[in-house]
Amino acid sequence: MAVSHSQLKAFHAVAVHGGFTRAAEQLFLSQPAVSDQVRKLEEYFGVLLFHRNKRSVQLTELGERLLGITQRLFAVEAEAEELLSSSRALQTGSLTLAVDSPVHLLAHIARFRERYPGIRISMVTGNTDEALARLFAYKADLAVLGRPVDDERLHCVTLSNDPLVAFVGIDHPWAARESIELADLGGVPMVLREQGSMTRQMIEAEMRRVGLEPHLALEVEGREAVREMVLAGLGVGVVSAAEFGANPLLRALPIHDCRLRMTETLVCLREQKTRRLIETFLEMLRSE
Repeated sequence: MAVSHSQLKAFHAVAVHGGFTRAAEQLFLSQPAVSDQVRKLEEYFGVLLFHRNKRSVQLTELGERLLGITQRLFAVEAEAEELLSSSRALQTGSLTLAVDSPVHLLAHIARFRERYPGIRISMVTGNTDEALARLFAYKADLAVLGRPVDDERLHCVTLSNDPLVAFVGIDHPWAARESIELADLGGVPMVLREQGSMTRQMIEAEMRRVGLEPHLALEVEGREAVREMVLAGLGVGVVSAAEFGANPLLRALPIHDCRLRMTETLVCLREQKTRRLIETFLEMLRSE
């Protein structure tokens, strides 16, 4: 028999959502029905696609390879559906954005939602490496990266270019200062994001340029976690000036001799650039 589309769809949903129950919810099927589809696929070909236990399922090596194929398959299917339904003037559909920081897109998303209220927009956050990984895995339609990228597979649009700033709580001894220099950060406890964060990579590179090593007091996951630790007085944080925001309990300090700037880049896969939803979003950005 030919590979069943429904079986591949069930496999793909389990692989992407990490379990049979979540997959069933997404497919609007019962959990036993999804399990049966995957079981029949495995039994017919005499293969094992998932390692199963009571708490979770994990892809086997063959399952990982099949997921790479189904990601492409269902991305093309979505593209075909968009093409065939284009006469509905973007009345329905969904757009998934993987972002290192939502602040650079919030105004654009608001305008897009105003023009196309039937489009469901999902946003997942993570560092630059995670956002890019989601895009290449077909788990996001667009990604915002904290650095310029040179990859022929990507179509890129520059959103912003801003300096880095340090920030401290209003009770910190530096709170009364107007600015600092890189030398001031030498030996000072710092709260930095996880490996893969572009902000962390940039401030570490700048400090090493002047012969300093950051004193890492805490490594935390995500920008908001950094803010919370700085508010708790556990160290100095660093962020793009555009992402600092307005918090009366925090004080931003420009770093005079910091040369590197944070460039935020919106990217999509070049092969998907002409998908109607993606193309419309990019056209709106260009027009603004």
